[in-house]
Amino acid sequence: MERNDSLSPAQLAAYLDRIGLAAAPAADAEGLARVHRAHRRAIPFENLDIPLGRGVSLDPDRLFAKLVLARRGGYCFEQNGLFLRALRALGFTARPLLGRVWMGGGGEVPPRTHTLNLVSLADGAWIADAGFGGSDAPPMRLAEQEVATPDGVRHRLARDAEHGWMLTRDREPQYSFTEDRVWPSDLAMSNHWTSTVPGGRFVTMRIASILAPDGLVALTGTRLSTPQRVVEIADPAEYRQTLAARFGIALGEAEVEALGLFDEPRR
Repeated sequence: MERNDSLSPAQLAAYLDRIGLAAAPAADAEGLARVHRAHRRAIPFENLDIPLGRGVSLDPDRLFAKLVLARRGGYCFEQNGLFLRALRALGFTARPLLGRVWMGGGGEVPPRTHTLNLVSLADGAWIADAGFGGSDAPPMRLAEQEVATPDGVRHRLARDAEHGWMLTRDREPQYSFTEDRVWPSDLAMSNHWTSTVPGGRFVTMRIASILAPDGLVALTGTRLSTPQRVVEIADPAEYRQTLAARFGIALGEAEVEALGLFDEPRR
């Protein structure tokens, strides 16, 4: 395994506190579901360091400092990097995979811009993804036609002749992936492309989302979507308050100004 391949005991205790678990779950399917659910509901998906010009570091200690100690969020390479180290510290055998996001695509084969984790349990291989923004993608047994229906949403895994496996959500393709071994250099290259490509989603947009008890809460630009309503954020002060109240993200006035969301009149 690579350097810093799992959280230290002190880091694991801080991680469990961050996600609201009083004790470490067992290294089985039930424990995997528990830690995954807690992670997804505590650590927001967000990309704000990219438009702030800070980039995205995959250094294990920097990821821990950001997502756990500073109580920030991150996107898939950050979320699943931390999640992988936590799983290993909990006694799971796990490794990263790379995938292609088809959701919202235009028909072209997308690049490998998503990472998830492959977990080996007594009953076989499972996938566990704590970093797919938006809808919950629960841990699933890696098996043909495996189906999971959290919150009434149907996720299905199926073999794909060209791309290994395809995960669909209510019959809409979400992402494909293979079981090929992924090295740190592969993750570094994919993360760099995803966080820097001109015109890319994470370069041009300002995004935050989290799974709340009653459903997904998402902030895209200045538009806040909740299960109850969609509202426009009026000014920087309200934006800061929304980040803090809804996502637990604390940004200063200068940082919110640097996001450039209120530089021009909105249509």
